[in-house]
Amino acid sequence: MNDDSIRQVVLLLGGKGTRRGEIAEDTPGPLAPIAGERPFLDYLLEMVARHGYEDIMLLAGPLGERVKALYEGRRIGPATVRVLCEREPLGAGGALANVRDLLDERFILMNGDAFFDFNLRALEVAARKSGAPAALALRTVDDVSRYGRVVEEDGRIVGFLEKEPGDRSPGSVNGGVYVLSRAVLSLVERLPCSIERDIFPILAERGEAIGLTFDGYFLDIGIPGALQRGHRELPLARRRPAAFLDRDGVLNLDKGYTHRPEDLRFVPGAIDAVRRLNDRGYYVIVVSNQAGVARGYYSLDDAARFNREMQARLFRHGAHIDQFYVCPYHPDGAVAEYAIDHFDRKPNPGMLLRALADWPIDKVGSWLIGDKDTDVEAAARAGVRGHLFPGGNLDALVRSIIGSTG
Repeated sequence: MNDDSIRQVVLLLGGKGTRRGEIAEDTPGPLAPIAGERPFLDYLLEMVARHGYEDIMLLAGPLGERVKALYEGRRIGPATVRVLCEREPLGAGGALANVRDLLDERFILMNGDAFFDFNLRALEVAARKSGAPAALALRTVDDVSRYGRVVEEDGRIVGFLEKEPGDRSPGSVNGGVYVLSRAVLSLVERLPCSIERDIFPILAERGEAIGLTFDGYFLDIGIPGALQRGHRELPLARRRPAAFLDRDGVLNLDKGYTHRPEDLRFVPGAIDAVRRLNDRGYYVIVVSNQAGVARGYYSLDDAARFNREMQARLFRHGAHIDQFYVCPYHPDGAVAEYAIDHFDRKPNPGMLLRALADWPIDKVGSWLIGDKDTDVEAAARAGVRGHLFPGGNLDALVRSIIGSTG
């Protein structure tokens, strides 16, 4: 992956469940069950991993051994989870300083009891372009009295105002998701240390913190009553339409069995199209026949390397693919293992049906773009609308489809 792209996300899981009054006192807040037995933290990790981050570090508080027993070493998509437990509360700044040697030069920091669903890669790119050591994801709310207000000027954060119960006006508030440079830890002078109260005000005074506003679904289970609201809302918030995209000829120029990373050339408008879909909240899923594997021209590992290169280049532009589905089969293949007409091979709908089973997809609002009739037929068999890409600019077609579907 390109060095400019962030690979690490750190989640702060300090604190107990007692402030909610809705779960057992010995249960860390992020382990609170949502809509059944699934912990809130599972939803949060799923959201992080689908953006392509590889290293997820959980900084757990006094009850961290329970978190470690459940999550240490877990694989979620491309990510591996690590759990580090504090012996005593150090505050967010202190917890980060304590693991300084394990942190990348740039990383994403998130509050582990808040779910803010937006395009994380967009915040990452904005931080890189600004050069600021801190970038905060902000939300606009109708009533800032429960949160405290973030004051901005031309995209730079200039101040933080404490909660004022009488101030019920709209404004920008902290969404609890940050892109940070490891260098900000030089500001940790005493313990415990709060990132929000001790570090961010200094950065704001120096003009070294930027804010970017996002509209994604937000749930802070630390607010009284929010956990019950999450039972109703969070499963529904995860359910959204998917944009299924063929790969060769739709995302990248197809020169015939394209598989070498150095041969990747994006179709005009492809990067903008994926970024647009990410920003609009679609799941972006690639479904690609790779008959070259069956024919012996390259391996599944080669196909995966090409996909990783595509993902890495998308990251640099604030875009990502949620998942790649690849079919290596062809009935005329030279490799016996793959020489069959598999149910995954388009025009069969297998890859789409697997995605519909794997992800909380709203099939009614979903659609596919392919460059062959077999792609469109596979979509029809899966019960999804299909669109044929005639060439030209992919983003123009995506804008047209979004405009027609609302």
